[in-house]
Amino acid sequence: MRELVETTSRPAADLPLALERDSAVSMAAQLGDQLRAAMRSRTLPAGERLPSTRGLAARLGVSRTVVTEAYQQLYAEGWLEGRHGSGTYVADLPARAGGHPAGLRHDEPGGGAEPEAEEPGAPEGAIDLRPGSPWVRDYDHAAWRRAWRKAADLPPRANPDPYGLPRLRDALATHLRRTRAVLSDPGGVLVTRGTGNGLDLVAATVLRPGDRVGVEEPGYSKARNIFTARGARIVPCPVDEDGLIVDDLPDDLRLIHTTPAHQFPTGGRMPISRRERLVAWARRTGALIVEDDYDAEFRYDVAPLPALHGLDPESVVLLGTLSKSLAPDIGVGWLLAGRSLLDAVARTRIRLVDRTSGPVQAAVAVLMERGDLDRHLRRMRLEYARRRAAIVESLGPLVRGDTAGLHVMVELPEGLAPRVARDAVERGVLLDTTVRHHHGPVRVHGLVLGYGSATLSDVRKGCAVIAGLIGDSGTRITF
Repeated sequence: MRELVETTSRPAADLPLALERDSAVSMAAQLGDQLRAAMRSRTLPAGERLPSTRGLAARLGVSRTVVTEAYQQLYAEGWLEGRHGSGTYVADLPARAGGHPAGLRHDEPGGGAEPEAEEPGAPEGAIDLRPGSPWVRDYDHAAWRRAWRKAADLPPRANPDPYGLPRLRDALATHLRRTRAVLSDPGGVLVTRGTGNGLDLVAATVLRPGDRVGVEEPGYSKARNIFTARGARIVPCPVDEDGLIVDDLPDDLRLIHTTPAHQFPTGGRMPISRRERLVAWARRTGALIVEDDYDAEFRYDVAPLPALHGLDPESVVLLGTLSKSLAPDIGVGWLLAGRSLLDAVARTRIRLVDRTSGPVQAAVAVLMERGDLDRHLRRMRLEYARRRAAIVESLGPLVRGDTAGLHVMVELPEGLAPRVARDAVERGVLLDTTVRHHHGPVRVHGLVLGYGSATLSDVRKGCAVIAGLIGDSGTRITF
């Protein structure tokens, strides 16, 4: 975020702020929390100008970096907006519905995974830049073996707990509190086999044949498949650069599926103003929001954004998985919901004889408790950032949604992406387009590039092929 020069005569807000230097929470996170609270309570109303980073740092007696990091996080979440030549202001947020707004916390950076590729694999020797696969060739072998040895201590159970292993539920609650600002106790967590399994359990629990279900357009095709298999009628809901467009949502939806942290496949992130309008819509209509938190652990600009679930745990079901942060073979995910719905989902699991492997849950619990998962995520975040940077370097002006996740969208003129994908195959590069991610007529045109499973060298080679094919079409890539 650029520091904007304050030239207006209007004074910046005088804020009652106090930071604790010896707190376990970083001073930047403390400052962000206090500013959010002030904006929620309207102590800082919409349109209020904030002090400059230099001025606020001097007032608080901290480094300018502390204030800059806090402002950047709030800017990314949509709380703040910049006005060129004027300063940084509180964004115009809608009135909250239904009493006191739910609190959001941001403690530490940190969780998620993303939609899986349709095709099972790449031909030998091909560079696979389709989305959906993580890097599984670099992991801590000693930690992996240790986790499975510890898991072998768990005796077999005749009647597995439909909510999941208590030890893992506790570890997941701690992880999500640190990484996604989700204030849930272990009793609010149900262990699944992944986001697809969690989505199907929710659909089997709440949907009746003929119910209208909203899906993002373009969006995650497998969500559409799951809802259709449960007898739902699919209602495509358009997205823009900020994700799901909330203002035009119909009032007769039973459920809506959304990817607010990093919209799939366009990469847009939903700002706080739109998140609150979505929650207000759900409260008014009685619809259920299913938040697919598929790649929130991998952000490259600021810390991961707080989950939508934190705004209203009764209206929002949060789904996540370890399939991309560790490996698809793991088969462990989570579902967070209000207690009555969580209990109903557990009863559905019993009815469908659905369960998550106990030994697998135990192994994952060991990885999380010992910090092995956190170390793996930090290492992979740096590696993925290098691959993402290579794509931006090659295709920069055309790239959308590059601030997070394991994929980006390359926006192209209508009709060009399928030709580029077809010609790239002849050059040994496998690509995906936005076409198959639409339910109706194609309205967003481009390539969906995944960089999770390709080496840095292959990402660069593949991007060179793409740039050449785009150039041959007459479309210019100008920086």
